[in-house]
Amino acid sequence: MDLPQTDDYRRLFLDDVPLLDVRAPVEFAEGAFPTAVNLPLIDDAERHAIGTEHKTVGPDAALALGHQLVQGGVRAARIAAWRDFAASHPGAVLYCFRGGMRSKLSQQWLQQDAGILLPRVSGGYKALRRFLIAELNAAAGNVRPLVIGGRTGVGKTRLLQQVPGALDLEHLAWHRGSAFGRHVTPQPTQVAFENALAIALLKHRARGNPPLVVEDESRNIGARHLPPALYETLKAAPLLVLEASLEERVEITLGAYIEAALAEYQAQLGADAGFRQWSTQLLESLDRIRKRLGGTRHQALRQAMEQALAQQRRTGATALHRDWIATLLSEYYDPMYDFQLAGNRHRMVMAGEAPAVLAELRHRSGMPSPAT
Repeated sequence: MDLPQTDDYRRLFLDDVPLLDVRAPVEFAEGAFPTAVNLPLIDDAERHAIGTEHKTVGPDAALALGHQLVQGGVRAARIAAWRDFAASHPGAVLYCFRGGMRSKLSQQWLQQDAGILLPRVSGGYKALRRFLIAELNAAAGNVRPLVIGGRTGVGKTRLLQQVPGALDLEHLAWHRGSAFGRHVTPQPTQVAFENALAIALLKHRARGNPPLVVEDESRNIGARHLPPALYETLKAAPLLVLEASLEERVEITLGAYIEAALAEYQAQLGADAGFRQWSTQLLESLDRIRKRLGGTRHQALRQAMEQALAQQRRTGATALHRDWIATLLSEYYDPMYDFQLAGNRHRMVMAGEAPAVLAELRHRSGMPSPAT
């Protein structure tokens, strides 16, 4: 009996089909898809041993070793994990790296031992990845971006969240896009970032390819980089500059980088450990831009930051953070942004506060007006 396969890669991503990834954990860690769960046929140590056997003895010996390593209770446990996944994810499909032996064997075992028949992806992960790269390249030449710019702390991400269908690149890259932008959990790998970005653009184009609203980003978002062709498209797009007072920007920055960031760390690590790790990360972020700040200014800012952290630790108050935030914005980030904006004025179609920028976005992108 020929077991079912699918090569409808587009449907898999547009419909967020649950994906059972039977590759080894080390392969999954290098790059995966947003709806994929890793339940491997062979683990990393087994994969290494089988690979060594293949190289030194041959494919038949490697296959025999694989069956020897995955039998009895080990085999039963892995089939049980697949069975539970299939039961809780109707319509799932499975894949290995190339759609070969591992996915075929997983498919056969699941049917024989659990009575569940999942289609496998023809060509496996490699084919899915190739499809997404092609879609990413096509989107770079096809999307019609509208880019929201503005000084640091002006509230670009907050405005972006008010735009239906906007693409939040910082969320996909899991980084706030500045020297202080790390989250408590690490960024995705470059491959996983590209996969998620390609899927988001695929869905956007499937909705009729309306104007794509994005935040103005540099080539790198933390340790991840935008694909060159897409980056060039974004850098040639109309630019809408969001404006806000320094006081407003200080409050937005305080909310995002102090209050929300600390809450994230504490939710992950607990109150004490979360505060310690977050405050260490904050100080290290400042130290990373020491050369660009200059020694004297860095020392003054670090002292102010340490005093603010000490007060926050004692009392929970965050007021002292406003001082160093205001200095960092006005003396460090603002001159850099103003220099960058000077080279992009030919792209600038407007500048204004949030209501005006939203109104212009509605006009240009066909966004519905808010209900009255």
